[in-house]
Amino acid sequence: MVRPPHWIPAPSDVPPPGLRTITSLWTLAAVLCGLGVGALFVDVPLAQWAARDACPSFVEKLCALSETFAHGAGILLIVATIGVLDPPHRRTIPRILTASLGSGLVANVFKLMLARTRPRHFDLQGEALDSFAGWFPMLGNTSWEQGFPSSHMATAAGLAIVLACLYPRGRWLFPALAALAGMQRVLAEAHFLSDILWGAAVGCVFAPLCVYGSRIAETFDRLELRLGPNAAADAPEPTPSAGVHQTPTLAPDRRNDAERAA
Repeated sequence: MVRPPHWIPAPSDVPPPGLRTITSLWTLAAVLCGLGVGALFVDVPLAQWAARDACPSFVEKLCALSETFAHGAGILLIVATIGVLDPPHRRTIPRILTASLGSGLVANVFKLMLARTRPRHFDLQGEALDSFAGWFPMLGNTSWEQGFPSSHMATAAGLAIVLACLYPRGRWLFPALAALAGMQRVLAEAHFLSDILWGAAVGCVFAPLCVYGSRIAETFDRLELRLGPNAAADAPEPTPSAGVHQTPTLAPDRRNDAERAA
């Protein structure tokens, strides 16, 4: 078992995330890749359903709002919120940005290796395999030929992984937001379902390298230690209320001495 990074809070009433190692998350990535292959059989029917605007409006609105979790501007707002509301975790912002935006960049590299037509530009009367346009288009393909894989979903998956480690109480919330962001890409006819699953797999491969036991994670560990002391030392001192007597808290050794003296 890989020891969690020093910045993961471990309050007694909050169990740590269930997936604790690079290996377990990479296994999840392999499962997602397999599901992506299986999704090729439903890619076109699902894209046809999305093209008919058959999704309930409130679900579509919820998914549209969740795209913020997968967009670069939205991630900047999230880290700005952490910086303002959670000062002890400000030092983790470089790790958060790398895990999330880095996952999206890795997905963009795959776009240069295999071209795939996006659903809104594809003849939905054809087969899903017909949407693949060729190997190694590099920079020669247009945006509508860059459907494989979803970089939005890779970004959202990477963000969900790193935030679940920072805030274990949200270990189900963050993946749910990532899933809603992926659904938005399908409803917007920007990606097939298989692209979403493959994009999530990219995030599950790259983001753990920024968190658990790799050289990248260790680099961030050293950086965060340089940027400041442990989170407990950064916690703001409580402000005494007017007219309320505050009982000082003794250190354990002094508390024991006081009890013996009593």
